[in-house]
Order: sequence, then C-alpha cells, then structure tokens
Amino acid sequence: MVLESYNNREIAKKITQKIHEYADFIEEDLIFMHVCGSHEWTISHNGVRSLLPSNVDIRPGPGCPVCITPVDDIDNAIKLAQEGKTILVYGDMSRSKGSKGQSLLDVRALGCNIKIVYSIQDAILNAKRDPTKEFIFFGVGFDTTSPPTAFEVLNGLPKNLSLIISYRYMPPIVGSVLKSSVLGIDGVINPGHSSTITGMMPYYQYFLETRKPQVFCGFEPVDLLLGILMLLRQIKDNSPRLENEYQRSVTWEGNKIAQEKLEKVFDLDNGHVRGVATIPKSGFTLKEKYKDYDSYVRYGLSKNNANENFVVGARCGEVILGLCEPVECPLYMKECTSQKPKGPTMVSLEGTCRIWAEHSIISSIKKIKK
Repeated sequence: MVLESYNNREIAKKITQKIHEYADFIEEDLIFMHVCGSHEWTISHNGVRSLLPSNVDIRPGPGCPVCITPVDDIDNAIKLAQEGKTILVYGDMSRSKGSKGQSLLDVRALGCNIKIVYSIQDAILNAKRDPTKEFIFFGVGFDTTSPPTAFEVLNGLPKNLSLIISYRYMPPIVGSVLKSSVLGIDGVINPGHSSTITGMMPYYQYFLETRKPQVFCGFEPVDLLLGILMLLRQIKDNSPRLENEYQRSVTWEGNKIAQEKLEKVFDLDNGHVRGVATIPKSGFTLKEKYKDYDSYVRYGLSKNNANENFVVGARCGEVILGLCEPVECPLYMKECTSQKPKGPTMVSLEGTCRIWAEHSIISSIKKIKK
C-alpha cells in the first residue's frame, strides 16, 4: 500500500507543479546529477526529464558498476582464463570488453572456462564441487555487493578460490563529482541501495567541503521527483544540507553489521573508476591477512590504472561523467547496440546507453547546454 503512493499520478503531478514554482523563483540554470543506474532507469522509463522545467537538468553520473570497472581487471580475468583457470563472473560483467577488444564471453567461445554466477555463494559452491580446479571470482559493484564477500572471507574460502576485487566505495566517488569544476554540478541525488549499507554519515565530509545539496532517494517516480524538489528547496532557501527522502531504507549510520564485516576484511585505497579518475579511499583491497585470497597476489598480476581503453570513436567516458548524452556518441545505435555492445555503458543493464537504447531515446533531452 505504501509503495502505491510512490507511483501515484496525482501525487507526482502536485510535486511537479511545486518543482516548477521553485525553479521559476530560482531562475538560474541548475544541473543535478544522480549516481545510480536504477535511478536512471526510473527517470528514463517514466519520462521524468520531460516533466522538469527548462532550467533544471538531471544527468546520470558514475553509478553503473560494470561501466566503471577498470579495464585492467577485465584483462587480468581474461589472462587467467586463457591460462586454464575458471572465471566466475556476473552476467553483465562477462560482456564488457578488455583492452584487446575481447570480453570474457568472447574468450569462452574460444574454449576458456567462464561461468556466470549470481553471488559469492554461487562461486563458493562451484569451487567446492571441483577442488582440483582453480577458480577466480570477479567481484564488482558498490557497497551492496561487497559485504557478502567480506562475510564469506571471514568464514574462510575454499583453497582453490581466489578473488579479483573490483568493489568501489561510493561516498568518495560522489565527493569527486561534487568537487569537479568541469561538471559544474549544483546538487546530487545520492544512491539508495548502497546508502542502506554506508548510511548518510560518510557523505557529510563532502558536504562540508562543497556546501552543495545532497538528497538520498528511493527508486519510484515520486521518490525521484521528491528528491529533485528537495534539492530545489535547499537552493531556494539558501540552506544546503544532507537530506533523506528515502527514510524507509536509509539511515544516518547505515548497516553497522555490514560495515563491521567490511572493516575486518578490507582496507580502502586509491581506486580507479573507469572514465572518471583514480579516487582516494574509493577502492576496496583485501587486508594483509587475507592477501592469499587476492588473485593479483596469488598469480603475480599487475595493473596499469591509467589505461581506459574505450573503443575508438566512442564517448563512454564522457557518458559515465554526464558530460555527453548517449545520442551524442557517433557509435550509439549504429555500431554500438544493446545486441552488439562496444562500450561498457551499452553492455550493462545499468549503463546509461543501454537504458536509453531500451527506451528508444534517439534524440537529445538535455535542457541546459553546458
């Protein structure tokens, strides 16, 4: 019954009217950014941008896990597969291409052993079924996918299973977005799912550094409209702050049990966010006592974090940062489609290009040209 109100047309209409009132009062152009693929899906699927006034833009940022996974990790997963190891990977991640234009699915077609799994628990079951083989779990995602891995590491992994850890911690990524003079963002809609784990508190330091509005949002149309209204109200009242629209799931402190597991297993180090930058304290790395589970350590792998390796002519990096729309990429819906994706933003179900393609968005919907 509660969720029905978050899809209610009349409620959405009233909020939209208020959005227009506030935007008219403010007058200046405002660019807001979200950092969540599910938020982009809700916005695109429900035509939220078409409801907004001409001086308010909502742009997608680096919120797609597959899109921001470093190409080094893909290359090394492929390398291990070619050496005879079995790679256990999420479905979307298996389609993202490395620096040589190959994906894990491509090398599976050439005889490598690649298995699609849905969780770290699936990976453990695979490793236990065949203790004579070496397995590598390719762990990607933000703060919702890293805790289960931490839990299983604490329980002890099978000796024939190691991990490529490509998890990223979202608060510093949001901080980099807020501080970027290139992006010129006026406020951020913070992610819902990952914030249930982190809580609001880690984002506060980035508010203190920037004094820019942040709102934590749920995933229904009314959630997003309310979030935009809250951002506008903060600007109208000259009262920027952290605000929580998603109170039914997000708290100030977050999930303390999950956080404790993460702190026991991982350190936070410089993390490369593909298409964005190497961001301090955004990358999860296994603590020294668990380094034997690290595929990079176990197999002597190396990284080259400066290497983005997007397809020539593609604008994936700019799409990830909200600097250009998918329709502004010359490959969009031509050489690069959801059936035959070239870049990571078309590969993933949470990628902006994929979402726009599946909603048949073929013309610009950008309101503010800056």
